[in-house]
Amino acid sequence: MLVPVPRRRGARLVPSVLVSAALAACGGGDSRAPAGEGMAPAPAPLVAPQEPSPGTNAAAARGLPDFSDLVARYGPAVVNVSVVERRQPAAAVDEENLPDDPLHDFFRRFGVPPPRGQQQPIQGEGSGFITTPDGYILTNAHVVADASEVTVRLTDRREYVAKVVGVDRRTDVAVIKIDGKDLPTVKFGDPNELRPGEWVVAIGSPFGFENSVTAGIVSATSRSLPEGQFTPFIQTDAAVNPGNSGGPLFNMAGEVIGINSQIYSRTGGFMGISFAIPIDVADNVREQLVKTGRVQRGRIGVQIQELNQQLADSFGLDRPRGALVADVLDGTPAKKAGLRAGDVILGVNGRAIERSGDVSATIAGLKPGTQATLEVWRDRKSRQVEVEIAELDEGRVARVNTEGGGGGNAQLGLTLRPLSAQERRLASLDGGLLVEEAEGPAAEAGLRAGDVILGANGQRVASVDDLEKIVGRARRSVALLVNRDGNTLFVPLRIGG
Repeated sequence: MLVPVPRRRGARLVPSVLVSAALAACGGGDSRAPAGEGMAPAPAPLVAPQEPSPGTNAAAARGLPDFSDLVARYGPAVVNVSVVERRQPAAAVDEENLPDDPLHDFFRRFGVPPPRGQQQPIQGEGSGFITTPDGYILTNAHVVADASEVTVRLTDRREYVAKVVGVDRRTDVAVIKIDGKDLPTVKFGDPNELRPGEWVVAIGSPFGFENSVTAGIVSATSRSLPEGQFTPFIQTDAAVNPGNSGGPLFNMAGEVIGINSQIYSRTGGFMGISFAIPIDVADNVREQLVKTGRVQRGRIGVQIQELNQQLADSFGLDRPRGALVADVLDGTPAKKAGLRAGDVILGVNGRAIERSGDVSATIAGLKPGTQATLEVWRDRKSRQVEVEIAELDEGRVARVNTEGGGGGNAQLGLTLRPLSAQERRLASLDGGLLVEEAEGPAAEAGLRAGDVILGANGQRVASVDDLEKIVGRARRSVALLVNRDGNTLFVPLRIGG
């Protein structure tokens, strides 16, 4: 289950006994010893170890990663963010159905309205980091979006009342501002240069323990998450817990390359998988919020879906890569540029597209009104398509379809008929084949009764004969263009071994 990294709420989330036990379990010897040491006594060396040279510590001398200089230099720019949420209006009291309670009877007897439950303000804590000497701070949107009061506390215990400059829920990025000068700041790195296996460091306030440092490695880059259509997340195994929300993720050069935002968890706590918003995405949002108070995103007007091996085979690609265009919306830049269903977007402005989510994130980051060059795979060859970027209407976001699958190598298992004139009119379709029954390979591929097959392998079909001819010419699989509940998607269907 993917969840935003929770803010730490309330005065105490973990009983003190549990905290003591946890700390004791992590103890037993020098807590500063590097990972892997202290498990068993090491044999005495035959040669006395050399003393570290001045200016180095024991970890560095042993060739182990050492983060102390990084934390000392940039830790002061990491802040604790405390919030008080707006109170919800009190619920109306039904005088005729008050609980059977002596206290309520007492108030009712003397004509005094019974007391309503006191509403305590909701408090929470998160993290953030200072980006400018005059006090602009980046954090998560889910930390401050509903706050009525925001307080920022620095490592030297100075406190400031903060103003929420802007919030962008789609990327979970927010900007807050404190009145200060000559404040410590971080520097930004390039998340596009990250490689899986690289060391990273997270600093934040898990469970209210301010300026806590955890370390791990980059597990993966450009992760697409269900609720993060415009964000290619960085996945790490650095420990991130409630209160780490909005804190920075550093590379070994001391550069911020992400904002800790989400975790994958079955318990609500850290389970070894955390996700960070790339800092280039967050900085783009920051600049727009500071300048205009809102975020503009680009769009071209396509519905896209992921490619699997069967779809890649159907379109003649060497392997599954890129984003398959399932539909092109009328009156959009994509339509004007000549994009069509069945195209595979392989690149945007020279940047390779590996997965469908990369297209949404890349296009969204482009400025409306600018031109973009798409590398498109069509008719088994690559071509360049110029398209103008329009502004995304936040109320209308194209979904990424991920349905599909394969199986079977005999008959298709489809019972089809052409749409009637009334059905075409009701569905606003020019034609197509209605699926009356799907079984065998078709059912295993995800087709179902009520689907309308519009085309196959990039060609439109008007009759069952049309479909049979296309299938007869296909090799191992065929990509069916399907209309389902008003949306179009490609469904790969295996037809050969």
